[in-house]
Amino acid sequence: MPLHSPATFDRRGFLALAGMSWLTPVGRLLAQQAETSREPAKSVILLWLGGGPSQLETFDPHPDKPIAAGTRAVETAAKGIRLAKGLDRLAEQMGSVALVRSVVSKEGDHERGTYMMKTGYRPDPTVEHPSIGAICCHELPVGRTDIPRHISILTGQWPSRGGFLGGEFDGFQIGDPSGHLPDVTTAVSPARDAARLSDLDVVERSFARGRKTRVEATLHRETLARARVMMSSEQLRAFDVSRETAAVRAEYGNSPFGRGCLAARRLIEVGVRCVEVTLDGWDAHVNNHEIHRKLVAQLDPAFAALLADLKRRDLLGRTIVVCGGEFGRSPKVNVAGGRDHWPNGFSLALAGGGIRGGYALGKTDPYGLKGPDKPTSVEDVHATVLTALGLNPGKENIAPATTRPIKLSQGKAIRELLA
Repeated sequence: MPLHSPATFDRRGFLALAGMSWLTPVGRLLAQQAETSREPAKSVILLWLGGGPSQLETFDPHPDKPIAAGTRAVETAAKGIRLAKGLDRLAEQMGSVALVRSVVSKEGDHERGTYMMKTGYRPDPTVEHPSIGAICCHELPVGRTDIPRHISILTGQWPSRGGFLGGEFDGFQIGDPSGHLPDVTTAVSPARDAARLSDLDVVERSFARGRKTRVEATLHRETLARARVMMSSEQLRAFDVSRETAAVRAEYGNSPFGRGCLAARRLIEVGVRCVEVTLDGWDAHVNNHEIHRKLVAQLDPAFAALLADLKRRDLLGRTIVVCGGEFGRSPKVNVAGGRDHWPNGFSLALAGGGIRGGYALGKTDPYGLKGPDKPTSVEDVHATVLTALGLNPGKENIAPATTRPIKLSQGKAIRELLA
């Protein structure tokens, strides 16, 4: 077997040579390198369950306990981990999924909870924090992407924003991918379009005289140039899910959310850094079980197909998939058959690049009387995702309005979740 430099060892290659140096200090050093040399992830897909899904009817069922109120569970591909009934296809993919069943948040309001989960910070009147998608686009290499690198599909009430990083890092918003893509085609003939651009150039040059610095600060010309490149880019085809076979489309499910997840995979393939796909409607203060049955029927095929499809295309290793909402639902069912807001121990699912699959972190009380074991902060979840992306959560950026240094995350990476 030819010898390689330590930098090129993979785990299998090192173990094949383990007998040569396993007990030496050099051997231990090489083993550590082999375990930590995985390429970090490059993109994030956020499956946003707007309204606050019930952990009991999704990722943390407690069948046969009073708090389940009749919700049953299914076994999964990961021994000892069960999901709520209805997530049968996702159960088959659990070898790639980590569940955090002990998330705790200080925000129980929808708007504030959404802000907290998407940015990793509590709302602050003095600064608008960037969402994790905006951070990805700001911190990771630009690559050769002509289209926006932060996409929001089926955007909810509070879309992901660039915050103090700037509006250029806001999510580019679209609806159902089966529809027409907005704002990317001209409404006039090519000749008239060219004439309009020529006239605009004359006006802009005239306006810029004596105002060069102020005009450049607006980034107007740069933004216009990027928009024109996007309008003519072949990468726009990534939004068009009709280019997929009928079998692939069926796998994701015939729903806007399913098509959104399929578009997310296509967009990641062309270099988009973050795609957020929203499935709204989980705010089940009334008829909790019925509402969750209908939404789980959309979530299950789409989430499972996304993981399987990313894996088939060798994309899962460089893509982190996060699934969750702003908080969970109460263990107690109210008089209207609903569950109320519950930030005191709820669930998130993570999968892909660098995330340890087939694992559940923390657990909630099966009787709903006390807090979860191994409580996990929202900040620590953010730090974990950033670490899996090869970013330093402690890195600081300056918020222009206040000139304050603000860390990418206030949390610490959860080592048990990192493969």
